[in-house]
This record gives sequence, C-alpha cells and structure tokens, in this order.
Amino acid sequence: MKHKDKMNEFNKLTTEEINKKIMEAKEELLKLRMKQATGSLENSARINELRKDVARLKTILRSREIEG
Repeated sequence: MKHKDKMNEFNKLTTEEINKKIMEAKEELLKLRMKQATGSLENSARINELRKDVARLKTILRSREIEG
C-alpha cells in the first residue's frame, strides 16, 4: 500500500480507532523485536513499516489536536 493510500485510510479513522491501532502496532513491534533478538525473524522490513505507521498515526492525532 502506498504512503498516500495509508494516510487516506488513517485519516478516515476516529481518534479512538487510531489509539487502538497505535497500541496494536506497538504490541506487534515488541513481538517482532523479540523474534529478532532470538534470530527467528523472517521479515525484518515489517519493523520499519510498523514504526512508520505509528509515526503517521501520531501525526494525525497531533494535527487533530492542534486544529481543535
């Protein structure tokens, strides 16, 4: 999925849904980091993808906060 497509998808979510997605992504990141530490991680690119998704979601939350 392209960056703009993800941003459009994320912008349609409510604040509660965004917070839920952030928590889910952080949990998955933790699991992936544990797999990486044990050497059983197959797709290391997923870690960067999740980190960027969390940043995008937080950016949307912050922009909504600023708008009021």
